[in-house]
Amino acid sequence: MELEFLSAHMHNPPFFRGIFSSFYPVPTTRLIICPNKPKLGKFSFNCFSCAAVQQVVEPNYPSVEKKPKLQDSLKYGAKKRFFDVGDGDFVEKNSKFQDSLKYGAKKRFFDAGGGAFLIRDKKRGHKWHSEKLKEYAAELRLKEGKALHGEMIRSGVEPDSHLWVSLINFYSKCGDLSFAENAFELITERDVVLWTALIAGFIAQGYGRKGICLFRDMSGEGIRPNEFTLATVLKGCSMCLDLKFGKQIHAEVVKGAAFSDVYVGSALVDLYAKCCELESAVKVFFSMPEQNSVSWNVLLNGYVQAGQGEEALRLFLKMSDSEMRFSNYTLSTILKGCANSVNLRAGQVIHSMLVKIGTEMDNFTSCSLVDMYNKCGLQVDAMKVFLRTKNPDTVAWTAMISGLDQQGQKREAVKLFCLMRHSGLRPNQFTLASVVSAAADSVDLSCCKSIHACVYKFGFDSEECVSNALIAMYMKLGSVFDGRRVFSCMSNRDIISWNSVLSGFHDNETSYEGPKIFRQLLVEGLRPNMYTLISNLRSCASLLDASLGKQVHTHVVKANLGGNIYVGTALVDMYAKCGQLDDAEVIFYRLSEKDVFTWTVVITGYVQSDQGEKAFRCFNQMQREAIKPNEFTLASCLRGCSRISSLDNGQQLHSEVIKSGHFSDMYVASALIDMYAKCGCIKDAESLFQSMGSSDTVLWNTIICAYSQHGLDDKALETFRTMLGEGILPDGVTFIAVLSACSHLGLVKEGRRHFDSMKIGFGITPSFEHYACMVDILGRAGKFNEMEHFIQGMELAPNALIWETVLGVSKAHGNVELAEQAANTLFEIDPKAESSYILLSNIYAAKGRWADVSKVRALMSRQGVKKEPGCSWVEIDNQVHVFLSQDASHPRLKDIHKKLEELALRVTAAGYIPNTNYVLHNVSDKEKIDNLSHHSERLALAFALMSSSRNSTVRIFKNLCICGDCHEFMKLASVATNREIVIRDINRFHHFSHGTCSCQDYW
Repeated sequence: MELEFLSAHMHNPPFFRGIFSSFYPVPTTRLIICPNKPKLGKFSFNCFSCAAVQQVVEPNYPSVEKKPKLQDSLKYGAKKRFFDVGDGDFVEKNSKFQDSLKYGAKKRFFDAGGGAFLIRDKKRGHKWHSEKLKEYAAELRLKEGKALHGEMIRSGVEPDSHLWVSLINFYSKCGDLSFAENAFELITERDVVLWTALIAGFIAQGYGRKGICLFRDMSGEGIRPNEFTLATVLKGCSMCLDLKFGKQIHAEVVKGAAFSDVYVGSALVDLYAKCCELESAVKVFFSMPEQNSVSWNVLLNGYVQAGQGEEALRLFLKMSDSEMRFSNYTLSTILKGCANSVNLRAGQVIHSMLVKIGTEMDNFTSCSLVDMYNKCGLQVDAMKVFLRTKNPDTVAWTAMISGLDQQGQKREAVKLFCLMRHSGLRPNQFTLASVVSAAADSVDLSCCKSIHACVYKFGFDSEECVSNALIAMYMKLGSVFDGRRVFSCMSNRDIISWNSVLSGFHDNETSYEGPKIFRQLLVEGLRPNMYTLISNLRSCASLLDASLGKQVHTHVVKANLGGNIYVGTALVDMYAKCGQLDDAEVIFYRLSEKDVFTWTVVITGYVQSDQGEKAFRCFNQMQREAIKPNEFTLASCLRGCSRISSLDNGQQLHSEVIKSGHFSDMYVASALIDMYAKCGCIKDAESLFQSMGSSDTVLWNTIICAYSQHGLDDKALETFRTMLGEGILPDGVTFIAVLSACSHLGLVKEGRRHFDSMKIGFGITPSFEHYACMVDILGRAGKFNEMEHFIQGMELAPNALIWETVLGVSKAHGNVELAEQAANTLFEIDPKAESSYILLSNIYAAKGRWADVSKVRALMSRQGVKKEPGCSWVEIDNQVHVFLSQDASHPRLKDIHKKLEELALRVTAAGYIPNTNYVLHNVSDKEKIDNLSHHSERLALAFALMSSSRNSTVRIFKNLCICGDCHEFMKLASVATNREIVIRDINRFHHFSHGTCSCQDYW
C-alpha cells in the first residue's frame, strides 16, 4: 500500500517538479483529508458510498443537495471526525484514514505528504484547472495562478495538450514569459497549437523578434503553421518592421492557401501598411475574398500613420459605400487623419456622424475629437468637446493638456493639469510628459521642480518619454546640471535623451561639455542624427573651435546630411563665428535650399567679421530671391551699417523695418538707435528712443551709450537716473556707459559711487571693463596715487586692458615714467599689440626724446609689428570715399587740394595757428606744417564740402584718434563754413559747431 502511494506521488517527472515546486506554497483552500491522533473507533469507510466520496473531493461541481447528502451519509460519530471547509470540501481528522479505504478506493486518492490526501480525477480535473487558469489570466492574477500550478504539481496532475496551452497562455498574459517558456520546454510532444500559444504570448508582450525566432524553431521541427500561427507571426513582423521575413510568411500564406482567412489577410495588410508599402497593402486588401471591419481599419490606420489623411478619407468613403458597419475605432482613426492633415471640414463631418450615432460623448472618440480640434487650431472647440465628455478619463485629460501644449498655450496646459489632479485622476506618463513640456515655457524653476516631484510620486521617473521631457525642461530653464542629473539616472537612454541633454550646453559657460557628451554618445554606439549634430555644432561655435567643428563636419558628411538646410545653417554659423568665412561661404552656396535663417546666419557672420558691405550685398540678394527678412535679419544688417557707419544703407533698412512691421521689436529698435548713433545722427537716435512705447534694459543701454559716445555725458547720467526711476534694472553694460560719462566729465566721486553701487546695490560683479573705466576716471583726474592703490586692490589680476588705460592717461598727462612701466608690462603680456608701441613712441616724441622714439620703432620692427596707417572716410551719395594722410590716389585730388587751400585761408583768418607739437616726426617746422595740413580727416572734409549740399551735416569717420591740431582746425572750420562737422575717431564722436566741440576738449 505504501509503495502504491509513493508511486503515485512520484508520477510526475522529477525535472518538472524541480523547476516549479519550490516556488509555490501549499494552498489553504485545497481538499485535504488529514489524519488526527485519535483512532477511528467503530467508524469505517462503508458509512459513505463512492459517490459520496466523489462529492467531497470535487468542490467546484457540487449540487445544492450534495453537502447535506454527504453529511446524512455519515453516522453521528463519524461527523465529528470531519469538518466543513466550505464549497463542499471536508477534512477528515484520522491518521489511519487510508486503512478505512477499500483497495479500489485507494487508487483514487493521492498522498500529498504530511498525512494529507487529495483525490485525483484526471478527466474533470483538467477541465477545472484550465478554466481556473483562464480566469486568473483574464484578471492578471499571477500569484493565484502560480499557487494553482503548484497544487497541480503536488497533486500529480499530468497536463494534457489543452491544459499545457492554458498554462502557457496564463503565464504569457500575466507577463511571466520565462515560466511560459520553461513550461513549454517540458512538453515532449508539441503540436501547432502549443507552438502558436507560446509565439502569441511573446508577441502580445511586445517581443516580436523573439516570436519570429520561435516560429523558425517550429518550422525546423517540421510542424506546419495554421492560420492563427501565420496571423500571429505577421503581427510580430509588423511590430519589429521586418518586411523581408513578412514577405516570406506571405509566400507561406499563398502556398498553404491560408489567404482566404480574413485575419491572415488583415495581418498582411497591417504589415505592409506599417512598413510604408501602402501599394502592397492596397493590393492585398482588394484581393482578399472578403473584408471585415478589422481589415478596413488596418488599411485606414496605415494611410493615417503614413500621413496620407486625404487617401484615408477616400478609403473611408469606399467603406461607407460598401455598407460596412464602422465602429468608433474607425471614426477615431479618420479623425486622426483629419488632425494630421489639418482637414477641419472633414473632421467636422465625422463629428456630426458621431453625434448622429450617439457616441460623441464616448471617451474614446471624444479624445480623437479633442486632438483634431487642437491640431486644427480650434482650442475653444476642443475644450467644448472635453467639457461635454462625461467623466473624462486620463486619456481625455491628456489629449486636452497635450493639445494646449502643442498650440503654445503652455500656462493653460499647466492649469488644466492642476484641475485634473483635483479631480482625483491619476496621470499617466504621457500626461506628465506633456505638462513637463508646457511648464518649461510657462512657469518658474520652483514650479517645474514641483512637477518633477509629482513625476516621482506617481512612479514615472523611469519612463523614457517623461525623463526626456524633464531633461529638455531643465535645459530650457538654464538649469543644465539638474538636467544632467536626470540624464545620469536614466537606465535606458535613446537618441532623444542624448539630444535633450546636448541642447543645454550651447552658451559660453557650459559649451565645453557639449563635445564631451557627443564623444560619449559615439562610444556607446549610438548614431547621431540631425539634432545631435546641430547641437554639437552650436557648442563648437560657442567655443570658437573650428578644428573641433570640422570633426563634427565629417560626421555630417558620413550621415549624408550635408544638404540638409538645418544642418547646413548650423555649419555656416559655426564657420562664420570661428572667423572662417571662406568655408562658411562654400557651404552656404552649396545649399540647394536656403530659408530666412540661413541667410540671417551668413549675414550675421559678415557683420561680426566687420564686412558690412558684404552683409548688405547679401541682404539685397536675399530680397531678390523673394526671401522676406525677419527681425533678426534686420537687426544684423543694422549692426553692419553701424560698424561701417553707412547712413544711407541704414536709412533704407529703417524704411524696410517700418514696412515689415518689426519696429516694435526691441532688438530691431535698439539696432536702429545704435545705427543712427554710430553714424553720427544722435538727434535721430534720441527721437527714435522717445517714440518707443516701452523699453527694456538693452534699449536704455543703447541710448545711454550713445549719449556718452557723443560727448553728451550730462544727458547720459540724467537718462540713467530716469531709467532707475522707471524701475528698469541696469546691467554691466549700463555701468560701462555711466562710468565713461563720469570719466569724460571728470566726476571722480560720482564715478566711485556708481562703481561701488554695482555690487552693493545691484549685485553686479565688476569686470575688467569696469575696472578700466575706474582707472581712467582716476588717471584723467591726475590722481595717480589713488589709481595705483586702486589697481593693487583689484579683485581681478590686472590684464592688458588695465595697462592700456594706464598708458593712455600717462600720454594725456605726459607722465613718461608711468607710461614706461605700463608699456613694459604690455610688451610682456602681448608683444604683438601695435597700440602699446605707438603710444609710448608718441609720448617720447612729444617730449622730444627722438633717440627713445627710434628704440621703440626698432623694437617694433624686431617684433614684426607694423603701424596701421591713419585713414578717414566719408559717405557721399551712398558711396564711401577713403582718404589716407598725404593721399595722392583720389581721382579728384587736385580739386580737393584746391578746396583745402581755400578752407585753410578762411580758417587761418578765423584765428587758426598750426601746433607742430602734434607732428611726431623729427622734421623741420615747414614739413611739420605741411604734414598737418594733409591729415586724412582734412582731405575728407574738403571732399565733403565739395560734394554735399550746403546745409547738410558733414560726417567723417577715422580709424585713429584725432590729433589736437586737427581738433582745433575743425572747431574753426565749423565757423568758417557755417556747417556742423561730426567726426568719429577710435574713441568717441566730436560734434564741431560754432567754434566748439561736444567733448569740451576732453578726449
